[in-house]
Amino acid sequence: MKKYKRSSYLVGAALATSLLLAACTDDSDVDNGEDAGTEDGGETGEEAVDEPQEGGDLSIALAGEPDTVDPHGTNDNQSAKARTLIYETLVNQNPETLELETTGLADSYEQLDETTWEFELHEGIQFHNGEELTADDVVATFDRVLDEEFASEAIVLFEMIEDVEAIDAYTVQFNTEFPFAPLAAHLAHNAAGIISEQAIEEDEAGEQNLDIETDGGTGPFEFEEWNQGSSMAFTKNENYWGEEANLDSVTYDMVDEDLTRISMLDNNETHVADLIQPNLVNQVEQAESASLLSVPSLSMTYVGLNTNAEPLDDPLVRQAVTLAIDNDTLVEGIYSGYADPAYGPINDLVFGYDDNIDALGYDPAQAEALLEEAGYEDGFEATLATNDDNPLREQTAELVQDELSDVGIDLSIENVEWGAFLEQSGEGAFDMFVLGWGTVTGDADYTMYSLFHSDNMGAAGNRSFYDNEEADELIIEAREEPDDDTREELYAELQKILVEDAPMIYTAFDDHRVGVSDSVENFVHHTNGTFDLSETYITEEAEGGY
Repeated sequence: MKKYKRSSYLVGAALATSLLLAACTDDSDVDNGEDAGTEDGGETGEEAVDEPQEGGDLSIALAGEPDTVDPHGTNDNQSAKARTLIYETLVNQNPETLELETTGLADSYEQLDETTWEFELHEGIQFHNGEELTADDVVATFDRVLDEEFASEAIVLFEMIEDVEAIDAYTVQFNTEFPFAPLAAHLAHNAAGIISEQAIEEDEAGEQNLDIETDGGTGPFEFEEWNQGSSMAFTKNENYWGEEANLDSVTYDMVDEDLTRISMLDNNETHVADLIQPNLVNQVEQAESASLLSVPSLSMTYVGLNTNAEPLDDPLVRQAVTLAIDNDTLVEGIYSGYADPAYGPINDLVFGYDDNIDALGYDPAQAEALLEEAGYEDGFEATLATNDDNPLREQTAELVQDELSDVGIDLSIENVEWGAFLEQSGEGAFDMFVLGWGTVTGDADYTMYSLFHSDNMGAAGNRSFYDNEEADELIIEAREEPDDDTREELYAELQKILVEDAPMIYTAFDDHRVGVSDSVENFVHHTNGTFDLSETYITEEAEGGY
């Protein structure tokens, strides 16, 4: 069973029913990525029964606590879900198509030459602290991000920026060290959230701590308070420069336990239950007043192969390992169909994806033949590590262990604490490891450069320690090439190499799954993992709940 992919990420009363039906329907006669509900007459689910209602507090049971509300702090998804309510970027990604739009702080932008990009800001935008947005705030923001002493985890997104210059009050120029085609896509990442220069100065002076509080954003919601370990609250920005939010406030409740979040949803104690595990989807589907929202994501789970360690330094062995794994079985057995099999490092949502990719496929007999050719006809022993708090990755490790045993490969699984896992995999301590990666910019460069360029071996992203001179050259050429068609050709060539060289097992692109109360309209779960609540509203409050 393969799930029907919806092109609308708005959930409402009409869409709720279609989501449940679609999740159980074979889509063999539907083009992947297309939606039967389009502008030519199909139902989209975007038509609400009622007019948008103002007021109310939206309660969201969050699966994990944000590390920080500072957009330039840690690069984790839970923090992004908080800071995208507060901070805005110069440009935005369309949540359906991922195309760049000037719906952010920039009214327009253009590339002046190979290394110069100019952005014109909207005038009259106020930060939450009352200061007006100017080009100086943009300069201060990126001076902070690029400051080596500040050591932003997002630096890899912006390290090609040489300097940012205020041309006048509302015009700002970005100058890059070398031609960098996907700069605008990187500036749409939530880590490029613009902070008030005043707030930055106050943070540096110790007058406020942007990790845990802020008044330096321009977003539709303002930061209210953070009861660490318990909840985080946001209130509507009454002076928002765009359309004001319908909601009065948003509350994130930190609820680690999967079943507890679902129980809260079923008992009308929350409007949204974050991160529904595939094996618990049926519990959401059985709820009387809530529905499942499942949207495609940019997140790939993969099994990294240490190309420095014998025998995985041999491409024939890596191909054999890949050929022994049935991705279709993995998607059905572990993700209950709420994912797509991965046959390369990016999916069809990402610019640069090659829809003619020739995957190695599943062929245990060919895997055994390749092992024999490589001199391992009796198989070999290896370690497979994963972090100990991620059930999907643990299940992936067990499936890989089982299927590789069929071709004579004996894997020992190590479940490692997250911090130690990151450190050790970055040092090449494991033969194989299960990890995830999201192409959150929507552009292939973010994945190709981070995961496969030899400059990024180890903790920087290339934990497979993959070193291929031809691949390196293609990665650099593609990121510096201004013509989109040529870039796509380069990425097609690169993906062919990455499939044949098999530095990792590409396993699955996991969907984003949340449970949403039927009383909630226009809740948008972006493919990059964040929530867009700018048009969300509540139609009714359940008795005794929320």
